[in-house]
Amino acid sequence: MFDIIGDIHGCNIEMTKLLHKLGYTIDDDSNTLTHPEGRKPVFLGDLMDRGPNSLAVIYSVAHWVKKEQALYCPGNHCNKLYRYFLGRNVVISHGLETTVAELKKLTTKEFNHYSSLFKGLYESAPLYLVLDEQKLVVAHAGIRPNDIGRTSKNVKTFVLYGDITGEKHEDGRPIRRDWPTKYNYDCTVVYGHTPVKEPRFVGNTINIDTGCVFGNELTALRWPEKSIVSVPSEQPPFEEKFRPFDPY
Repeated sequence: MFDIIGDIHGCNIEMTKLLHKLGYTIDDDSNTLTHPEGRKPVFLGDLMDRGPNSLAVIYSVAHWVKKEQALYCPGNHCNKLYRYFLGRNVVISHGLETTVAELKKLTTKEFNHYSSLFKGLYESAPLYLVLDEQKLVVAHAGIRPNDIGRTSKNVKTFVLYGDITGEKHEDGRPIRRDWPTKYNYDCTVVYGHTPVKEPRFVGNTINIDTGCVFGNELTALRWPEKSIVSVPSEQPPFEEKFRPFDPY
């Protein structure tokens, strides 16, 4: 039994409220997470950036995953922060600047601790998760049916960024094709990445990124029930971020 949680983006208060609403007990002193029914949260990436408390989210999720109390697969923002910690030349924009601002307030020892903690989380994570005897696949931005079981460079690009064309809209947004309308699946694919006002069910796919960091909601999908549990965002509204997919 799993509770798949959409893009948190540093919204630590909302993450805590959602976990409590789902029935979890959080012990901050021991960094443990428990559920009376033995359920387990699944974080589908983009823990950080844009929101007010990225380091708190990273700290909690990394400890829960290490203790096998939660599952995690990375998103594109996770990938970018990982490259930042490696010292790569990444552009500090599109939300990363908020996480970097938090990091700059730390001592060198604290910075190194968070760097080690997150790199350990990222390096041990699968690109996507195949769960419940292959009935459920959790992938940050989605996955094509024929790519399930594969981890090539093209698969990684799709899983982290969606079905991008390499082109951009006039406002700078990448063109993302509406892949859920194109493919048929024998399993259920749960994903996030592209914010929607309410969970989007298309065929056997479910988008649960309901734009918490943009002032809407943080959402979880309960599995196998396929029921939705959400909490309202405490962030200011940013309506312009809710854009539809581009048609094929």
